[in-house]
Amino acid sequence: MIRTAIVIVFFAALAIAVLAMTGDAGSATLTWLGWRVDMTAATAALLVLFAALAATIFWRGLIWLLDAPRRAARARERNRRKQAGEVLARGFLAAAAGDGSEARRLAQKAAVLAEDSPALVRVLAAQAAEAAGDLPAATAAYSAMLGFPEMRLAGHKGLMQTALAEGDKLAALRHAQSAYDLTRTARWAWRTVLESKLEAADWPAALELVKGALERKIVTPIVAERARAALLAASAAGMEGSEDDRTRAQALDYAMQAARLQPGFAPGVVMAARLLAADGKVGRASSMIEQAWKEAPHPALWLAYRDLRTNETPRERAARLAGLASLSPQARESRILSVEQALIAGDPAAAREAARPLLTEEPTARIAGLMARVAFADGNPDEARAWIARGAGAPQEPDWSDLDPEGRAFAYNRDDWARLVATYAETGELIHPRLERHERALSDLPELPVSYVESTPFVRAAETGAHVMPIPDDPGLGELLQPAVGEPAPRRPSLRRRLASSPRASK
Repeated sequence: MIRTAIVIVFFAALAIAVLAMTGDAGSATLTWLGWRVDMTAATAALLVLFAALAATIFWRGLIWLLDAPRRAARARERNRRKQAGEVLARGFLAAAAGDGSEARRLAQKAAVLAEDSPALVRVLAAQAAEAAGDLPAATAAYSAMLGFPEMRLAGHKGLMQTALAEGDKLAALRHAQSAYDLTRTARWAWRTVLESKLEAADWPAALELVKGALERKIVTPIVAERARAALLAASAAGMEGSEDDRTRAQALDYAMQAARLQPGFAPGVVMAARLLAADGKVGRASSMIEQAWKEAPHPALWLAYRDLRTNETPRERAARLAGLASLSPQARESRILSVEQALIAGDPAAAREAARPLLTEEPTARIAGLMARVAFADGNPDEARAWIARGAGAPQEPDWSDLDPEGRAFAYNRDDWARLVATYAETGELIHPRLERHERALSDLPELPVSYVESTPFVRAAETGAHVMPIPDDPGLGELLQPAVGEPAPRRPSLRRRLASSPRASK
């Protein structure tokens, strides 16, 4: 205010001075207590302006002096709030770091300093108790929050976490349900309630939760669609083996809905195809699998496609599988399927040619097993044995043909379906429970003799003195090692040996 008054007085004085110098300055007379003062009108105006300025400064100074105690109180309050903010920040950091004793000390200090932030103090006290491992104190602190509307959601979450820490799943679910009913956007509460429904295999209730989450915008539409597809497939799986026609029809409806929601979702497509084939609708089942193969080729799809028809010759079956592989020729699974169909057709040369692109990648146990079958079909048991040995230490990869003794894919139990729903909804990836649990699976490897036989090239090379073919580190990439053209083969002892035979008896 004083600065504004000074600026106004300055410009007014400048205007009066200019007016006095350029025109008639006028006259003014002041009579007061017997005194008389004669002056120009401009001088009188300037005196009035400076008197007003002095009065303003005096008044503001007087107010500043009278307001000094309150100003000091406000400064102390600001310092206290600053200290409270620092103590709260350090307390939350200590609780996050798991330093319970330090967090509790800071929580007590914050209770004194942060009187105007009781909510933050209560949260810090509860988290400090959790960090210190004092669950009863944490439970008491979170329970106190339920009495304040703005803190009720945080109280329910804290009580849910402490209940889980104590192993009380029912109490945790009760608090999660209360929080889910309390707010529309608590994703953690929705996820906890959903997991409880999945654990209980209550697929209809889980479907309703997913629908509600989509309406509340807790999850994205793609996550909701994947979750619904997986839940519908789980519902169909529970009804697929029923003898009741109405139940099987309901299972087919669920599987068809899952396939429509996610055309590349193999479990739904495979179950729908199996049920359609059981009803004699093989053509419709074939079309569904072909459409899914275009979307996302999966091993279980071609296995189901293979088993749709049982009254065909191997060559007819191989031709049908070749047509499926041609729908997505650049996909890795289509290349693997090309090898499989060549093996079914009894054409090892075509199988080896189709497998050539697979040799450019680091082989998994599945690829090693496939190459062993190709080599065995091509009459190279040594190479097949080498691939088997290499596959023993290679990374595992499911081929989805080993889920039960009948080879039916996606023969999941209730817990497996619950995990599939959670995993597929979030990531779009399928799980393979038997592989993850390291359970024994059916083997599709060729049955090789325990020891080498005399007719193999390995033994013949040892007897004739030619270069011996070792078990290759990279089998299948080359032929037997032969001496260079014009180079005599090295002489070898003519001692005949049986390789990999039983040890001699000690004399």
